[in-house]
Amino acid sequence: MSVSSDPLPQQQPRLPGAVRPASQLLLAVVCVLLAGMALTDLFAVFAGLRIRMLTEGDPGRALDGAYTLYERAGDLQGMVTLPGMVVFVVWFFLMRRDLGVLTPDAFRNGRGWALGGWLIPLVNLWMPYRVAVDMWGAAAPLPRRPSFWPVNLWWGLFVGGTLLGRYAASRYADSDSLTEVREAVAQYMAADLLNAGAAVAAAWFAVRLTAMQRSKAVRGPFAG
Repeated sequence: MSVSSDPLPQQQPRLPGAVRPASQLLLAVVCVLLAGMALTDLFAVFAGLRIRMLTEGDPGRALDGAYTLYERAGDLQGMVTLPGMVVFVVWFFLMRRDLGVLTPDAFRNGRGWALGGWLIPLVNLWMPYRVAVDMWGAAAPLPRRPSFWPVNLWWGLFVGGTLLGRYAASRYADSDSLTEVREAVAQYMAADLLNAGAAVAAAWFAVRLTAMQRSKAVRGPFAG
């Protein structure tokens, strides 16, 4: 048989909602940035702890250096958090899009809310969680009832860290004494710890959701 008579290889049909190679690369970038966010949050906790230790006694000139370190930690947080949040929201929207193709009846809201829900004040404290719950349920194999604790853990830490961070920022800006500074820094430290936990929980949520989606797209809705 001549080479020209060989049948051409047939391209495999694409499964609805299948994980794209680009999405896998995006997930890796998301996890790297979330890890960076967690590390910068922990660095801010260290810088805040140094301020609290120095303000307990006679701070002297060392306190100036502690404030400088604390400001640098905040700048570093901003540099890492902004791109991390942007990339995570992009991944979040693309995952909602793919799961909407795979399980269109599992969602209570349109896929535009997977993006717009993050941008509207106050709504962004609830709507992304609702979309995430729907995505988790859509990706979970049938017939067993899925456990939503990864979603609840991530969102609880995220909302708690966000609200406490805003309150700590207002207290820190209005501080007139070292005692008030120490209290505000302690609240900032608690918020940073919550944010670090939220970043780790978000990475776990993203990895696990992608794995469930991949399994369901390849094996079908009853994949174990």
